Amino acid sequence: MRGRIFLLLAAVLLAAPAFAEDPAECRIAGDLAVADFALQQVPQALRAKQLGILVLGAGSSTLPGPDGEKYAYPARLRESLAAKLPDVAVKLTTDVKAKRTAAEMVAAMPAALAAAKPSLVIWQTGTVDAMRAVDPDQFSAALAHGIDIAHAAGADVILVNSQYSPRTETLIALGTYEEDMRWVAVQQEIPLFDRFSIMKLWGDLGTFDLFTPTNKLDIAIQVHDCIGRLLADFVIAAAKPGEPSATAGGR
Repeated sequence: MRGRIFLLLAAVLLAAPAFAEDPAECRIAGDLAVADFALQQVPQALRAKQLGILVLGAGSSTLPGPDGEKYAYPARLRESLAAKLPDVAVKLTTDVKAKRTAAEMVAAMPAALAAAKPSLVIWQTGTVDAMRAVDPDQFSAALAHGIDIAHAAGADVILVNSQYSPRTETLIALGTYEEDMRWVAVQQEIPLFDRFSIMKLWGDLGTFDLFTPTNKLDIAIQVHDCIGRLLADFVIAAAKPGEPSATAGGR
C-alpha cells in the first residue's frame, strides 16, 4: 500500500499544472479522476457554448441543512465548470432523492430527461442497491437500460459509484456493485468517475478524516467541493479525445 501511495503522489506532482487552480487536497486524488472513454455529445455542446447537465443521484449526492444543496457536489461541479469554461453557459439540473435503487432511478429517467434536455447525464448509484442486496444481474441490467435511455435522448452518461466510508465498508457489500459498474461502463464504453477510490485514498492518507464516528459537516463540505472540482476536470478531459486522460470511444 505504501509503495502505491508514493506512486500516486508522484503522479499527482507531475500532473499538478492541470489542477493548478484547485486546492491541494483535491489534487492528491487527481490522477484517479481519469476518463477511460470519450464523451460524444458534450464536445458539440461546448462548441455551441451551451452545456446542459442532469445529475441523477441518491442520498450521497446531497448534504443536510438549509445550505446543503449549495455545498453538495452537483452545485460545486456547476461552479467549477463555469469557472473553467467561462465562455460556456452551464445549466445543471438535479434529480436527487434518497433511498433509490438504480432501477427506481431508471423509471424516473425519461421524465427527467424530457424536462432537462441535457447533453450529459451524471448518474450516481450503487449504494442503495448494495444496502438492499439487489440481485447484481438486475443491478447491471438497470444500469445498461438507463444508459440506453439517456443515449436515445441524445445525452452522454458518466457513471459515479458509491462514496467511501470506513465505518460502513464492512457492513455493506459494495465490492460486487462497484465491479458491476466498472464492467457495464466498459461494455457501454462510457466514463466511470471512481468516487469510491478517490475518497478511499483521501482516507488512507489522512487528507480528510473519514474515520471519526461523528458526522462532521465541514469535512463533508470539503469532500463534496473536491468531488465537484475533480468531476469538472473529468468532464472537460473526457470531452477532448486528444487529451491524455481521455481515449476515443464510441457507443
